[in-house]
Amino acid sequence: MTLADSAILGVVEGLTEFLPISSTGHMIVVSSWLGLEQNSNTKAFEVIIQLAAIAALFTNYKERFSLREIRLWMKIFVAFLPLAVVGFIFRHEIKELFSVEIVAVMFIVGGLIFLLVEKFYDDKSHYKRRLEDVGWREAVVIGLFQVFALIPGTSRAGSTIIGAMLSGLDRKTSAEFSFLLALPVMLAASAYDILSHWEEFGNQDIATLGAGFLTAFVTALLAMRLFIGFLERFTFVSFGIYRILFGLLLLTLY
Repeated sequence: MTLADSAILGVVEGLTEFLPISSTGHMIVVSSWLGLEQNSNTKAFEVIIQLAAIAALFTNYKERFSLREIRLWMKIFVAFLPLAVVGFIFRHEIKELFSVEIVAVMFIVGGLIFLLVEKFYDDKSHYKRRLEDVGWREAVVIGLFQVFALIPGTSRAGSTIIGAMLSGLDRKTSAEFSFLLALPVMLAASAYDILSHWEEFGNQDIATLGAGFLTAFVTALLAMRLFIGFLERFTFVSFGIYRILFGLLLLTLY
């Protein structure tokens, strides 16, 4: 992997981790386009750039990491549990699902769902516009929707945002709850991958890891802030259209 490859993958991770367009799907596709094999060394690199996204999340929402927010984090933990349980039980079966074809189909399905949800979405009926207003029922529903993210190409952010919107949250609050819910998911995934591939970290070039970490951190930080600003003025329709077009492109190429 060259410095250019690491920087490109860092940008891809930063841009897609918190947006409803599937970071895993994009990483698989871009790695394929760059001619990089999905092996243990690549996986070790992906852990590093995912840690950069976690660091960006801490930086962007540092005021949320205090004892005053304990009730919010309890609800986030409840929302995390369904994915943790199902993901652990079916971890071997999930690995078998990773292919460009499945990613492409789920991109299209997710895009159609976004368009359908937006068609019937009523801003006036979605009264929960603050993270503090998210209840236990909403946390459970969002957590159940997050389970769909185990299918490659579905998008963890996309499934949780859809679940949040259908639970009565507005677009901005749905996105912010999805951001924070990414923390336990990414920490658990990173910890598992580090334990599984710790030997490969010693074989990585420091400059390559640094380039990937830096680009992923900066891009993720900007992506979160711009995404929230976007949702204050626009809907998820453009993301739905993008997902459909990208999925069709993948099916055409592969």
